[in-house]
Amino acid sequence: MKALQCSPPLLNEVSVDEINELNEVNAASTKGEGKLAIRQSLRASTLDGMFSSAFENIVRGVLISHFLLGLGAGAFEIGLLSSIPMMAHLLQPLGAYFSEKSTSRHLYCLLIYGTSRLLWLLPAAGIFLFTHGAIDAHALSLLTLAVLTVSNILDAVGCASWMSWMAALVPARIRGRYFSLRRSLASLTALLTIPVGGWLVSSWLGGEVEGYAIALIVAVIMGLTSLVFQFWMSDINPQAASQPKAKAKTKNSNSIASVDLVASVDSLTASQAAPADLSLLKNTNFLILLLFFGVWTFSVNLSAPFFNLYLLDTLHLNIQWVTLYNSFMYGAFFLTIMLWGRLADAIGNRPVLIVNCLLVASIALMWSYVGGSAVSLWLLLPLLHLLQGTAFAALDLCLANIQLELAPLTQQSTYFAVAAAVMGVTGALGTTAGSYLAELSTVGLPALFAITAVVRLVSIVPLAFVKEDRAHSIRHLLSQWRLLPVWQPVKIKAYNDTTL
Repeated sequence: MKALQCSPPLLNEVSVDEINELNEVNAASTKGEGKLAIRQSLRASTLDGMFSSAFENIVRGVLISHFLLGLGAGAFEIGLLSSIPMMAHLLQPLGAYFSEKSTSRHLYCLLIYGTSRLLWLLPAAGIFLFTHGAIDAHALSLLTLAVLTVSNILDAVGCASWMSWMAALVPARIRGRYFSLRRSLASLTALLTIPVGGWLVSSWLGGEVEGYAIALIVAVIMGLTSLVFQFWMSDINPQAASQPKAKAKTKNSNSIASVDLVASVDSLTASQAAPADLSLLKNTNFLILLLFFGVWTFSVNLSAPFFNLYLLDTLHLNIQWVTLYNSFMYGAFFLTIMLWGRLADAIGNRPVLIVNCLLVASIALMWSYVGGSAVSLWLLLPLLHLLQGTAFAALDLCLANIQLELAPLTQQSTYFAVAAAVMGVTGALGTTAGSYLAELSTVGLPALFAITAVVRLVSIVPLAFVKEDRAHSIRHLLSQWRLLPVWQPVKIKAYNDTTL
């Protein structure tokens, strides 16, 4: 779970008829240099996403929670695992500013993300020092949290540039299908990575703590491998946006004007024109969306860090059981996200979000009834993780795509950065509030899950007032549910010759 950098003056230089004509030419020509570059870039980005998913699920998933619990961490430290990334989002506007000063999306992302991933070799080295008695558990916990903090700061600084790069390469008409395909393959990688990682950690002869060091080394290798695939992605020069005429006449080997033009024309066709006043503070519709993002992110993070803690620390389940349950979640994510992508392309992102927000609120309430009985272990927990994977597949996809739909073309980097900052603040506040409530003897985790369900229901109210041009009403969809494309066979052709 990035923005589009195109040439704003095209609005004044290209008429609607010329845009339609260009679209017809683009649809008829499947052998052009621009289309070949797009297809190669999207395939490389998909592989990048798969290897990146393996890295992320080792350094930021259930395995690191289990590692810190083994070092004696409590609910507060586990809460920091989620609050630190959220607070780091506050730096996304700064990252957007720096990225626009660069001349290469690729080199900027390579520097930022390469450094971020190499930092995880420090905790791996710290673990070996710990096993030889050179440092204690508290020092190792602090080192891990410090690396987590710096790594997330770097990721936040690079996020806006990455979003701009991806949105420039992915034509608007296939975003739902392509990003759902990319995320589904990433979730398949996670589905394999988590149980294998859990087995490696729990079965390592040197103990689980040392086993996590080996897992971290493997994760860094996977993370760096993902960056290698970015060399096959066509580069974008952010400075070219301020010089559209020169860009149209000059072919730069490091910047693909043809791909930029295809993406620009595609986006302009969808919206036809940008609003005259692009000030975010005067964009009421996007401000309402930001309100939804804020309340929703607060509600999700109020309890999200503590589900695995509840299984590991309260119910005392083995790490292999917990990784198995997480695999169910990623399996459901993988199996359903392609369907959600098709559905979002057909009916809009807003109705998909409303339905799945209701589902996620219900799931949080059901978690409050989970215990250590056989019914919970064999039926309720697998069912809840399957439902979570299904719902969060839709949310992960549509929360990003609705921003692409509503943010003005010429200021998407800024809009994305502000949205990320809002979600960062509210997410961190949610995690902090959840950590406080979880440690109160009068509340506890089951009661916290019930409170979360109520807040999630309240957060849906602003979403009902968000306007998305191509979104259908819920009432209309209920009357036409048999005609929805979700019931048709899924063809995985997200970026072949017929769609570009």
